Amino acid sequence: MTFVDEVKSAVTVRAALLVIGVLGLMVAFIASYAGAFHHPKPKDVPFGVVAPAQISAQAVQRLNAIPGGALDARAVEDRAAATRQLRDRDIDGALIVDPGSTTDTLLVAGGGGASLSQAVELVVTSIEKAEQRTVKVVDVAPADPEDARGLSSFYLVVGWCVGGYLCAAILAISHGARPANVQRAVIRLGALAVYSIAAGLLGALIIGPVLGALPGSYLGLAGLGALVVFAVGATTLAFQGLAGIVGIGLAILVVVVLGNPSAGGAYPYPLLPPFWKAIGPALPPGAGTWAARSIAYFRGNAVTGPLLVLSAWAVGGAAVTLVMAGLRKRDERAGDDPLEVGAGAGA
Repeated sequence: MTFVDEVKSAVTVRAALLVIGVLGLMVAFIASYAGAFHHPKPKDVPFGVVAPAQISAQAVQRLNAIPGGALDARAVEDRAAATRQLRDRDIDGALIVDPGSTTDTLLVAGGGGASLSQAVELVVTSIEKAEQRTVKVVDVAPADPEDARGLSSFYLVVGWCVGGYLCAAILAISHGARPANVQRAVIRLGALAVYSIAAGLLGALIIGPVLGALPGSYLGLAGLGALVVFAVGATTLAFQGLAGIVGIGLAILVVVVLGNPSAGGAYPYPLLPPFWKAIGPALPPGAGTWAARSIAYFRGNAVTGPLLVLSAWAVGGAAVTLVMAGLRKRDERAGDDPLEVGAGAGA
């Protein structure tokens, strides 16, 4: 055989296409992470202003006129209302203006992400300094001392997401990417559900009681973890039902390449560029990170939307998996799909 024949024999067209696909994933990974993180800056941060009626409108206008539109300021009735909105995650900061003093008070919520609270503090401090005023910073929902920069919730959710798509990928590698029939699809989803419950319980145990890295309800975090793992796993099974083993790459594209940098972990949503800010809340890592922080630091407030997002991925993934299994004509021959390792097992 010539060298060219050896190459053709060793590297099939399918293998070459898969390698090209992996190269594309790598490029997308670099572009997505660098695009999201290379130049974080605050934009339209929900912000409250507490000031006497005669100067309230002027104070709001002054903050909204900051170059670049860093703050989306609105008047708030009093300090108690501002604190409540911060803990409900309706705003990310609030300025309490004291016209009888040269010092104002800035309320922040460090549990929502240290980078965001620090960015808000920097913006407000620069404005106040220009007017020869000082700012006293009060954190009404601080991150736990063991939770470095409020990132433990993000790392926890990333771990759950990895567990979800790896579980589905292992099922594909072991018994073929596409279930042989609806019954086998139900078995896979059932196995994924059991795995998800175990992953949720263990992840919450490690991050809370074992490491002390994240406060909040253990059962609340465990339940969230089970939902995150199942949502990601079911989505991966659905992609595999649609595209075979290539579906694993599609799951990585959605969850890792697009989902992780837009999750609001290292940089919360107001610091991300428009594209990542828009897609983050709709993807499992973003929904999971927001919900984990809410459980840990905000008394479980503002979790309905993220839980609905995760439920939609879970239900949608399971439904597509079952539908694709029902549409597939079972092939008893071994090697039904040359891209599926172990396809002959027909599970």
